[in-house]
Amino acid sequence: MPPLADIADDYALLESEDRYRLLIELGRLLEPMPDALKTEATKVRGCSASVWVYPTRTDDGRLHFLADSNAAITKGIVALVLAAVQDRPAAEVAAADIEAQLAPFELARELSSNRTQGLPNMITLVRDTAERLA
Repeated sequence: MPPLADIADDYALLESEDRYRLLIELGRLLEPMPDALKTEATKVRGCSASVWVYPTRTDDGRLHFLADSNAAITKGIVALVLAAVQDRPAAEVAAADIEAQLAPFELARELSSNRTQGLPNMITLVRDTAERLA
C-alpha cells in the first residue's frame, strides 16, 4: 500500500470517476483477509456494506490490520484508513488524527452517505484497538 500522502496527491489530480477507480484499486491492494476472520466479532457496525477489521500485533509491537469489505468502493475506503495507521506502534495509532489525515480526500463530498456512514465507526474501532494494546 502506498503512503497515504502519495495516495492523496494522486487523488487530488483526478476527476470523480477516476477517483472511484483509484479507491477500487486501493481496495484490491489490501492483504487478503481469511474468511475465518470475517465474523460478527470483527464486523464494523454501522456500515451499509459488510466491513471486517482484524487487528494483529507484530513482534516489534506494531499494529497490523487485516480488513475486507464486500463492496469495492467501501473496500477502498477501508484501505485509506489502513494506509493512515498500518504497521505503526499502538500508541502512535491511538494518538493519530485519522480524520485529519483523510480530510484531503473529501470523502463526504465525493461519495454517497451510504458509502461513508460507517467510516467513523471504523476509525473508532481502529483507535480503540490501539488504545487497548498501547
